[in-house]
Amino acid sequence: MQNPNEDTEWNDILRKKGILPPKEKLKEQEQAKEEEELRILQQQSIVKTYEDMTLEELEDNEDEFNEEDERAVEMYRQQRLAEWKATQMKNKFGELLEISGLDYVQEVTKAGKDIWVILHLYKQGIPLCALINQHLSGLAKKFPDVKFIKAISTTCIPNYPDRNLPTIFIYLEGDIKAQFIGPLVFGGMNLTRDELEWKISESGAIKTDLEENPRKQIQDQLMSSIKSSFSTKKDSDSEED
Repeated sequence: MQNPNEDTEWNDILRKKGILPPKEKLKEQEQAKEEEELRILQQQSIVKTYEDMTLEELEDNEDEFNEEDERAVEMYRQQRLAEWKATQMKNKFGELLEISGLDYVQEVTKAGKDIWVILHLYKQGIPLCALINQHLSGLAKKFPDVKFIKAISTTCIPNYPDRNLPTIFIYLEGDIKAQFIGPLVFGGMNLTRDELEWKISESGAIKTDLEENPRKQIQDQLMSSIKSSFSTKKDSDSEED
């Protein structure tokens, strides 16, 4: 088929008879067609990528959407907004907070739906309490969706005995889910942050990335050392005989 845009004698005859449009009009039609195709491609590109846009980008590009796209985009915007609010709620802690007995109801009982609370009762001058506060500060940064708080024991529970310190209570929506009372439970000053993380994770309050109890590794190493020492002594006694 002959190209109507070509400068041929036959095309000139057809243009004169009005069968083909003038060249200028033909160019305008072609340009308009190209512009329309480009607009469609741009529109399709926007529709395909709106799921990758931020809330601000969705606002900036809303004039480019047609009515159907606007409905889809609005649903997606609401979904993104809900996700953002949930993330903000979950990541609103991130540090070990100090409270007093007056704050207990607000900070623990009314902490909120699905909010885990780790409360450490301590006293100044007790080395293990200071160590646990240090470990909890690190864990609060690692698990910002969990509320980590500390309080001097007697401000929350009058006459609470020092022999029970350190004490950790774990709450969910005001209910105690686990408790660790006294120095023996924590294993003394050799307690590591990983060991404390594992202990708290067993209550369900945090999702640890540790694959096994770090204390078990120490116990296994200790047992291995004892067995090795016993075996060496036994061999030595045999040689003397």
